This record gives sequence, structure tokens and C-alpha cells, in this order.
Amino acid sequence: MSKAELIEMAKHNLVHTKAGTIDQAPSVGRIPVEHYYDPERWQLEIRQVFKRLPLMLAMTAELKNPGDYKAMEAVGVPVLINRNKDGEVQAFINSCSHRGAQIMEEGRGNTHRFTCPYHAWTYNTDGDLIGVLAKEDFGEFDMSCNGLTKLPAVERAGLIWVTLDPNSTLDTDLFLSGYDAMLEHFGFKDWHFFESRTVAGPNWKIAYDGYLDLYHLPILHKDTFGSQMPNRALYNAWGPHQRASSPDPRLLETENEPEETWDVDTMMSGVWTIFPHISIAGFDGGGRSVMISQLFPGDAPGESFTVQNYLMQNEPNEEQAKAAHEQFLFLEHVVRDEDYATGLKQQKAMKTGANTHVMFGRNEGGGQNFHAWLDKLLTATDDELPGLFGLQKR
Repeated sequence: MSKAELIEMAKHNLVHTKAGTIDQAPSVGRIPVEHYYDPERWQLEIRQVFKRLPLMLAMTAELKNPGDYKAMEAVGVPVLINRNKDGEVQAFINSCSHRGAQIMEEGRGNTHRFTCPYHAWTYNTDGDLIGVLAKEDFGEFDMSCNGLTKLPAVERAGLIWVTLDPNSTLDTDLFLSGYDAMLEHFGFKDWHFFESRTVAGPNWKIAYDGYLDLYHLPILHKDTFGSQMPNRALYNAWGPHQRASSPDPRLLETENEPEETWDVDTMMSGVWTIFPHISIAGFDGGGRSVMISQLFPGDAPGESFTVQNYLMQNEPNEEQAKAAHEQFLFLEHVVRDEDYATGLKQQKAMKTGANTHVMFGRNEGGGQNFHAWLDKLLTATDDELPGLFGLQKR
């Protein structure tokens, strides 16, 4: 993994820290309010984005050992992710090839085979059909052609991406645009999975806007943690994936030291977002930790849900676990009762027609970039996707 790019971003940060400035977008951006609630556009987002692009559905920390699996639903699709006996990550539609029953209940576990609860058809960890109950009575058919339906899956930087379209040919590495090399600096593949919980929220774009928005921190979160937070942001982009950070005075302390000694953890500060639905934010409660938020559209345009995952660099002792649990409860409160409560009211106001557009200022370039990418993807054909994701960091 390259540290050079991280150092260049730190140097850029230092320039703004000294000057008291930030990068700014060329102009104020405007997004039609109906983009947040129009049902036809919402269906298009589901089809063109969530069911076509790789989604970060699991973390290596959840599936460390051969036989580990995670069953979940992603945008209405039942998904089964596992690590096979050879240690490779795979993903399947969680549906038996016999009559379509879901094979594994949602959750995590470890097994050397998957058995359908309906008629006990059995699959190995590679998804091959290896057992049919009363096969002599069922009739002849080719078992080798009736395994689980495989989904494209890759593991990079301690994170696992799955594409919900089994026929997708989109190269996940191309989609990541080199961003995984930056995420590698966290070292997630060796981290400890601590807890997870789910929070209901507003339209998924309202929620995602908040991931990229530092402008609101001292205001909306003034009674929790915002009074200590800057409201000025610097944005870096790798295709549609973005990092939001602030001018950081801590970097001044080591400015004159050799660059190879600069602290990686300090240079990795900020919020790292993975398009279209992930936020990674670092914390120190109970030891070095992150909250990885997985945002999914709900059953209607005005609904979403977020799975909050708390990862720790090291497995905690009893005292650290208690502190981490309290920190995680606090973060759930902040998101549910401040961010998402505000977002739910926001989308009600949008639908009144009082405003035709929402605005993203020159200081909110991250939100402008997000919506620009979304617009491009909604109209791009499958054949055009490689060209879009071939863009370099800018």
C-alpha cells in the first residue's frame, strides 16, 4: 500500500491549515427537491445503482475463519456471504435451487455446509449441491448445474464487496478507483468486530448527504459533541468515493519531521465514504475504533435503514468493552435522534413544494460531487460504466 498519496493529502491539508482556508467548489449547487422523493427516480436509483454496483456488505472481521458466514438482506435481495474451506470469500443468492426457500436465517455463524430448512437439500461452502433428500424418489437431474446462484464478490482492505446482479461483468477494482489502497491504511483485516445495530432513517440520499457534511456539526450536534468540531471541510475523491476531513492543526506538530515518520492514524482522520452507501468514521472510545455505517434504501422513497458496525483495532478487555459499548450507544443516539430525526422532518418539508431546490454551497463540494455521480450513473448504460470508473483521483 502506498503512503505517498496519504502524505500528499497531509501536505495539502497543512497549506490550508496555515492559511485558514479550504478548497471550494466553483459555484453553489442546486438539486431539485423531487430527487429526494419521486418514486420513479427512486426505483431508477435502486435499479441503476444499488442492484448494479458493488456494495460493501461485510467486513473481514465478521468472516475471519473458514466456514464463517453472514446471511442478510440487501435492497430486497437475500444474500449469503461465506469464507469457504480454502479461506476464499464467496457470495450467493440465499435461495435453494429446489423451490427457492431461503437456506440460512439472517445472522452470522460457522458451518461446513448449508441445508435448506424446507426439504433438506444441502450445499457445500462453494455453493455446490451435494445432497438431495430421497434422491431416488425425486427423479433424475444434473446436480452439478443446480448449485447456489453465485454473486460477484471481492475482498479488499479488510472489507467485502458483493454485486447483487449475478450476471454483472463490472470490474470491482475499476469501480474502487484505487480507493481500497487508501482504506488499506486502516488495517481492517486484523481488526475485531465488536457490535452492530440498525437505525431507521429518511430517504437514503438525505442520510448520505449527512455523511459528507461537516458544515452542520457545531450546530445540529451542539449538545452532544459538535461544539468541539470544525465546520470546514476538505474533500478528496477517487471516482465517486470521497474523504471529508478538516484543516488539522495536529499536522503542524510533525511538519518538520521526516515524512516517513508522519503518523498514519493522524493522516487518516476524517470521514471516509464508499459510494453509494458506506461511511467510516474513527473514534477512540475503549481503544482505537471505527463505526462503519451501511446505508440501505427502505421499502419506499422516504425510508432507509442504516446498519451501524463498531470495529476495534484490538479485542477489548472488560473495561475497554464497557467504554466501547457506551460510546456506541452514544453514536446511535446522535445519528437516530439528531441526524435522522432532522432528516425525517426535512423530507416532509421538501414535499410541501415550498422550495423547488436544495442548495449545496461552495464549501459543500462533497455533496455536489455525490449528486453529480448519481446523475451520471442513472443514465449510464452497462457498457459505459467502465469508462466512468476509469477516472483517476481528482
